[in-house]
Amino acid sequence: MAAALQVLRHLARAPLRPLLWGCPLARLASSMALAEQAQQLFESTVGAVLPGPMLQRALSLDPDSGQLKVRDRSFQLQQNVYLVGFGKAVLGMATAAEELLGQHLVQGVISVPKGIRAAMESAGKQEMLLKPHSRVQVFEGAENNLPDRDALRAALAIRQLAEGLTADDLLLVLISGWGTPAAHGADWHQCHGRPPPVPAAAVIL
Repeated sequence: MAAALQVLRHLARAPLRPLLWGCPLARLASSMALAEQAQQLFESTVGAVLPGPMLQRALSLDPDSGQLKVRDRSFQLQQNVYLVGFGKAVLGMATAAEELLGQHLVQGVISVPKGIRAAMESAGKQEMLLKPHSRVQVFEGAENNLPDRDALRAALAIRQLAEGLTADDLLLVLISGWGTPAAHGADWHQCHGRPPPVPAAAVIL
């Protein structure tokens, strides 16, 4: 995702002179204004679908009452929230969730693609990275979007956390991405008799 953002940003800022050679000055000014508008549109569109802002639109916390609102449902928090998640956007979602929940978050485990933290750092997306002393444990795996031992370790850690919860605990589940790798769409169709699941992003409590 970080690489895609860099490519699109460079495209939006590409020089206009080769396209406007020999055009009147008024047309040049108009075209530059359109380029600025396109840049603003690009940035606002990307901002609207970033993991953090999307999660903040789904969750809200009343600090006085300790009530967590998830869309049309409310939950009483008493330092009893656990978090699990998997997918490309989950790193940013978990960062926003931990900031929102504060001391109410006891522990978390997320599974993310291999190399995503380094990619976020190189892209300057510090707001999508967990703090050094985060309560959320991060497992990187599934290199090239394929199951591997690291992804298995992450799945086992998520299961262990979930199985240790009690009736008084709340589990926040963060999910993003494809239900199956797009490269294996044909195999999925052969096995299940239908197309692979559509892309999805969900917050489940």
